[in-house]
Amino acid sequence: MSVYHKKRNQSIEKCLPPLLDQLTLADVREAVKGRFNSFCLAIGIQALMMLMDQDTEALAGPKGKHDPNRTAYRHGYQDTSVPMGNQRVAVRRPRVRTTGTDQELPIPSYEAFANDEQLLEAALNRMLYGLSSRDYTYGIEDYSDLAETSSTSKSTISRRFIEASADQAKKVLNRRFDDLTIPVIMIDGIARGDYTAIVVLGITDDGKKIIMGVRIGYTENSIVCRDLLVDLLERGLNYEHGLLAVIDGSKALRKALKQVFGDKVLIQRCQIHKERNVLGYLPEYKHEWVRRKLRKAWGRENAHEAVLHLKNLATALEHDFPDAAASLREGLEETVTLLKLAIPDLLRLSLRSTNPIESAFSLASKNMKNVKNWKNGSMVQRWVCTSLLDAEQRAHRINGYRSVGILIAEINRLTSQPGGEAKESETA
Repeated sequence: MSVYHKKRNQSIEKCLPPLLDQLTLADVREAVKGRFNSFCLAIGIQALMMLMDQDTEALAGPKGKHDPNRTAYRHGYQDTSVPMGNQRVAVRRPRVRTTGTDQELPIPSYEAFANDEQLLEAALNRMLYGLSSRDYTYGIEDYSDLAETSSTSKSTISRRFIEASADQAKKVLNRRFDDLTIPVIMIDGIARGDYTAIVVLGITDDGKKIIMGVRIGYTENSIVCRDLLVDLLERGLNYEHGLLAVIDGSKALRKALKQVFGDKVLIQRCQIHKERNVLGYLPEYKHEWVRRKLRKAWGRENAHEAVLHLKNLATALEHDFPDAAASLREGLEETVTLLKLAIPDLLRLSLRSTNPIESAFSLASKNMKNVKNWKNGSMVQRWVCTSLLDAEQRAHRINGYRSVGILIAEINRLTSQPGGEAKESETA
């Protein structure tokens, strides 16, 4: 807390006793009988007026007393407002000007109370959790019987949210990673209207999930994905010791990863997506059998055994369901990348799918459910960044995070030699 704010708090403490002394028991009973918030607001406004009077006297001297050495003088009052209770409440601010130059001087107590951060945060939180700009006034206290209130119109609340969410988007788009160790990234897209937001979620060496970047396009094409990954490098992402990327199977994502990181990236295809894709080509009576076979293969001790079992399953499906077999074979070896790494089962289970980033998408979608008309890419970017930052704050560390150090060493081992991943697959 700044020295100024400490002094302000001390001044308020001095102001309140005389204010409260003026109250009778009947006043308090009436306040409790009515609305106690309004009662507190009235005290707060009176305290603010006293603070502003103190500031005015400090700048221009006591009222009505001539001082030939004064450097400032009173210049009436200005009707203005301060944020209170998620809206603006009308107050009369004293004006002070310098002698000679007639320059307007700030009133410190007013400047301290007039900051709009409280209103921006209120608008952000209320709209993020489902209160529309049209219904905003139903979620705030009505102080109109005490003072003139304003800044609760639909357009004002909307502008306030745009400003606050734009600041949140900047936090994501300008985030630096120079001092972070991020061995794992997950990439996926979330569609809103005609736009697709490509999102990168990183997992740090202590198991925390952070939103690293968002890029708006129309599809998950390789150009958008590549530009997003290059942007992460420019903001300090270090992949010198290798990187594990978990993706849903998109060819555009894979192409972009290889273009940007080359042999330093290991790609783990989401096993849940692969299972879903294969089952989509099969009749329902085959689902349980194939699902059991897939999970048994992915639960093998090493990648070599897992690949053999998956290929055998593809062969068994070939005659009756050739498209299911083709779907299984496509990117098959990248579904067992984690089995090439000697890491504990709990951590392997956390990284076998894109569930961590999809969980963030699920939380974000709840925040965005009331938006029906996505007007442009900037709007999508602001909402997605703001909602994902909110999801990040509520996220837990990944299961098995205490073993991330082992994962980092294993990624480095597998990517530190030319063709290391391929060689590991052949000798496993």
